[in-house]
Amino acid sequence: MIFGNSTRCFLALAAFAALTNSCGLRRHPYDNPITKDTQQPDKVLFDKAIHDIEHSRYEIGRLTLQTLINTYDTSEYLAKAKLAIADSWYREGGAHGLAQAEAEYKDFILFYPAMEESAEAQNRVCDIHYKQMEKADRDQQHVLRAADECRQLLVQFPNSKFAPGAQQKLRDIEEVLGMAEFKVGTFYHTKGSFPASANRLKSLTDQYPLFSQGDEALWTMADDYRRMGDRFENQEADAYTKIVKDYPLSSHADAAKDRLQAMNRQVPEADPAAVARMKYELENRTKAGIPGRVLGVFSSRPDVRAAAKSGTPTMAGLRPGIPVSVPQTAAAPGGVTDVNAAVLSNTSVLDNSPDARANPPGQSAPASQAAAGTETGVTGQAVSTQNQPLPSNHTIPQKKQKKQKKNAKQPQTATPDQPSAAPAQASPPQ
Repeated sequence: MIFGNSTRCFLALAAFAALTNSCGLRRHPYDNPITKDTQQPDKVLFDKAIHDIEHSRYEIGRLTLQTLINTYDTSEYLAKAKLAIADSWYREGGAHGLAQAEAEYKDFILFYPAMEESAEAQNRVCDIHYKQMEKADRDQQHVLRAADECRQLLVQFPNSKFAPGAQQKLRDIEEVLGMAEFKVGTFYHTKGSFPASANRLKSLTDQYPLFSQGDEALWTMADDYRRMGDRFENQEADAYTKIVKDYPLSSHADAAKDRLQAMNRQVPEADPAAVARMKYELENRTKAGIPGRVLGVFSSRPDVRAAAKSGTPTMAGLRPGIPVSVPQTAAAPGGVTDVNAAVLSNTSVLDNSPDARANPPGQSAPASQAAAGTETGVTGQAVSTQNQPLPSNHTIPQKKQKKQKKNAKQPQTATPDQPSAAPAQASPPQ
């Protein structure tokens, strides 16, 4: 009997809550109310509009606020009314409502940049895109917009109370962007496109040092350089060095030390600051519960539990680097020179200049260039880098390579229908 009464009471309370919610009677306190108690007509209009907004009557509240703005253009509540219109759109939600809220917040910041509420408005703009972010393998439009808006908050309002929260949001955003680059880099590595993989992972590790899987990205990048040949031995060693120094608690740290010793390179000491940072991140990392692990597959929201909880986020967007497969010139050791075009007055320059096709990649170079095109390999022997072709993303499969080698070894024999050499035609008698 007791169980039946409690069940009926619970059902009655649930029905009453559903009824009040459907009728718009549930009260959500407004974030920026006016506490001044007065009976001025503009204050009365503002209070009535806030009452409607709190009870989900957004259109009526906006009409009342617009009446206040148009009627009392010198009111002291004018800025509050404009901010309340933006808040009403934000509370209403939906794609249309959030777009209108962003436009209203931007207008408020433009007209009242010195008010304290401007920082809150910029924080709301950041939240609009932050809450619409999707997973790393999906559309990155809202992720990039959220990153720009959070950086704008930190630059324009660095001393605001919303700045620490914006920093953490920016760390979460960089985790999503870093995961997108990491997935692309590992995909290229699996497919054998090692230059493309190394370029992606290098840009990731250089510009997003707070990425949770930075050590894994460095390890994969080092393997890319190892598979690309001896000329990239220095880049491979730099990746191993960065793992040992900046990720001392990584599972690849011991293997990276062994690789450096095998390459006769100096093994660096672990950075104490990096050790403290990794310990802090491991201790404060959020763990997913059973519902989160089960339902996380079906959610469109990105998983940012592994995002960094400390450190300064990057204040610049991702800038792709120059691929390692691009040839480097002596004039620009860090990259390639710009290609310029000009009209030559001397027409004999093209005839007298050496032909660039005389030494294509993979063929022998002159003796003067061979001495400058060598470097020391792993075993200490001189390895020619001038004659080695640059790595390419379009590698020939092994089966096709074996077939080409087999066809090259077979002698070309003439068939009976096709003689090996055509007889010389006799010249007609003169």
